[in-house]
Amino acid sequence: MIERLEIAGVHTSVDDKLHRYVTKKIGKLDTYIARHARKSAHAEVLLKKNSTRSSKVLYACEVVLYLPHEVLRVEEATLNLYAAVDIVEEKLKHQLKKYKELHASPKLHRRVIARLKHQEA
Repeated sequence: MIERLEIAGVHTSVDDKLHRYVTKKIGKLDTYIARHARKSAHAEVLLKKNSTRSSKVLYACEVVLYLPHEVLRVEEATLNLYAAVDIVEEKLKHQLKKYKELHASPKLHRRVIARLKHQEA
């Protein structure tokens, strides 16, 4: 679980149910973060309510994830705030997988490949 998780609402209130949902979804993304980076990971979640000209109300979820050597930012707007959180979670998973591949130790890759070759033989 990401320890430092700040959740704020802009033009909307964040009730307990929504707070728990965001904590559950965004907080569990630490499994996609390298172990050495988990302690310093920090996430800011902004939940916004936007009105458009066509009288539609859009809800936006913006997450800024601070990691060592990089800052990841994802934003999504939909008709439902919970759906926006789900989409942001999927986008962050994809970005975190790229981050992990980029910053992973090359020794670790060699060890994993050696294990796989050993198991195949």
